[in-house]
Amino acid sequence: MEILNFQWHSHKIRLEGSMAGWQLLYWNDTPVSRSDAREDFDGQSQHLFELTNDRGETLQCRLESRINWQPFQADYAFFVDDQLVSEGNRNQAEMEQQVPSVEIRQEKRSFSLVGLAALGLKLLKSAKVIKAVLAGASLAAYSWFFSLPFALALVGCLVVHEYGHVRAMKHFGLKTKGIYLIPFLGGLALSDGRINTRWQDVYISLMGPFFGLGLSVLGLLAYWLTGEIFFAGLSAFNALLNLFNLLPILPLDGGHVLKSIAFSMHSVAGLILCCIAVAGGIWLSYTLGLALLGFLLIVGSLEIIFEWRARHHSLLLPLDRYGQIFSACWYLVTVAGLIAIIWYFSGLGDALLGLPLKVLQS
Repeated sequence: MEILNFQWHSHKIRLEGSMAGWQLLYWNDTPVSRSDAREDFDGQSQHLFELTNDRGETLQCRLESRINWQPFQADYAFFVDDQLVSEGNRNQAEMEQQVPSVEIRQEKRSFSLVGLAALGLKLLKSAKVIKAVLAGASLAAYSWFFSLPFALALVGCLVVHEYGHVRAMKHFGLKTKGIYLIPFLGGLALSDGRINTRWQDVYISLMGPFFGLGLSVLGLLAYWLTGEIFFAGLSAFNALLNLFNLLPILPLDGGHVLKSIAFSMHSVAGLILCCIAVAGGIWLSYTLGLALLGFLLIVGSLEIIFEWRARHHSLLLPLDRYGQIFSACWYLVTVAGLIAIIWYFSGLGDALLGLPLKVLQS
């Protein structure tokens, strides 16, 4: 993560690192000092390096920093020839609102079809026309399986979901490339920037399903006011779509949320608490007859356990205790709201409206 970013005269100084103590110091985007991860890292670090000025003189530079992770606070002092020339601090709010510099790493890679395909996809992403082509292809694909009005509604649901992600990205000042609809796979909201904190990951991940929940509620209200079965079907299937995205499996939105919460817990007790919560969700799923949801919860929880040991090497600032609780509550409320809508429409006796619940019970 980007821990510090400040300027001295016309020079940019940036410090990136992880909770385990790995750090890399940049001077005008050129790495000048590095420290490796270590088990006894206490948040204090010192970087020494030499620079040559315009007159050919060698300057002895030193950056001292003290980092507290929860709540995040980074204090620094920069010395040149033992003279203090700059000092300051950075908190979590400043980190979230500052778009980090992108570290450019070039690796020599062998030619492969996968690499060529990735390059082609990257070129396609830069063309605005591809958005219209993918949107048209998605509409045609869904129209083939359903009616044209329902296909239009489904595409609209995908756009609303992805728009929630885009709005969240813009909230943190991240540049976005827009929304891409992919036939049979849903949609994708792309960003040019990268995030600094686990809270940004949670917020961006949950805003898509949260916007989707809002759309399902609007569909429910429209059904109550008009009695049109179309609005009921739109609300129920949109709820199923967004509930699927909240499954705790990467790279789905729910996987990002659960991983951010679990990786922000710095003790075995935190991991056990997370496992108990997931076990409770599995028990509840099978009690309610939602077999598919329970099975996917098991898969997602195993993935979290396997990756938990590497949490200290993450480049994302972890959630504090309040952030962990709030994120979990937001996630559970959104899931509960979507399940409630699916359950309500399944009780109306219509075979089509009962299909989303049957999918969860399969």
